[in-house]
Amino acid sequence: MRQATKLLSTACLLLSSMLYGCATTTINSGLQAGELPPSGSFTAENGINFNVQPLTLATLPPKPVVRSQPGSNLAALLQSSSRENYRIAPSDILSITLVSYPDITAAGSTGYPVDQQGYIQFPLIGRVKARGLSVPQFTSNLRARLQRYLRYPDPQVKIAEYRGNKFFIDGEVNTPGEFKITDAPVSLYSAISMAGGATDLGDSNKIVLRRNGTDYRIGLQSLQQMGVSANQIYIQDGDAIRVSSEDINKVYVLGEFGKVAPVPILDQGLNLAQVIGESAGLNPNTANAAKIYVVRDQPEYQRTNIYYVDMQALTSFPLASRFEMQPNDIVYVDPTGLTRWNRVLSSLLPSTSAVRSFSSL
Repeated sequence: MRQATKLLSTACLLLSSMLYGCATTTINSGLQAGELPPSGSFTAENGINFNVQPLTLATLPPKPVVRSQPGSNLAALLQSSSRENYRIAPSDILSITLVSYPDITAAGSTGYPVDQQGYIQFPLIGRVKARGLSVPQFTSNLRARLQRYLRYPDPQVKIAEYRGNKFFIDGEVNTPGEFKITDAPVSLYSAISMAGGATDLGDSNKIVLRRNGTDYRIGLQSLQQMGVSANQIYIQDGDAIRVSSEDINKVYVLGEFGKVAPVPILDQGLNLAQVIGESAGLNPNTANAAKIYVVRDQPEYQRTNIYYVDMQALTSFPLASRFEMQPNDIVYVDPTGLTRWNRVLSSLLPSTSAVRSFSSL
């Protein structure tokens, strides 16, 4: 009898230890904010320096300063980009008529091709330079040459076929290939549109424009932040455009959201309020709206910033709308105290059932 009692006591003690250990593991296994200081700097056990601060108008991080990437020469590209009249190029076909002398141009009814040296062959005057000239400039030169032979020269010139000026686009666009430049100037934005737009994998913030052997790295979001548009960058003959695939421009959400999945940062940017909306809001049953954290690592400054905001307060929504997210930011929502306790109980129930079953033996 004594041995049976001792065995039972030992079993109860063992089960109690198992039960206590299970409870401790449950409390600490889930991701939690823990006991963070209300503000200020501290060093975690892993050696990383953290800076904690409540999100207020005074602590709201400024929008990141847009800097050209090394080798991008973006400022030089913008300064040299302007809307220009179309310049005649080799392989173009010109349509030329003389209103007062239709018989002279009848032989050229199919058009006058521009040869590889940039000239056309015209009746009476022979070779006439066309390459590099706008249509008005060419018309003026042609009129001056014809005045030696005709009393009323009045040439009417237009480009019948655009074959000379081209650009190329590839990468993550729907219809990559070669495209013609006509008398309507082609901007960077319209060039991407002509290629069917970027694919779902395309990253409009990773565009490379190669011109005369120089690469210009362009991001549509960066252009917007600089106060300019992709419509202000005009494509020139021989330009090559490449749209790269999307990479790390995402914000990661953890904790008590309605949907836990990375949120992409689009061309127009992303703020904290939009992150909450894209994540189907906060979980109404488990989320502690008073504890929403944004973790932003800044290894170049050897610290990590933690911002926290109480979204129970209506006045916090304008702040959340002004908080601009950056790639690799982490947004975390803490569970309520009741949720933590319920999770502990849920983990304890299997152990208590085992105790009852053992006691009944």
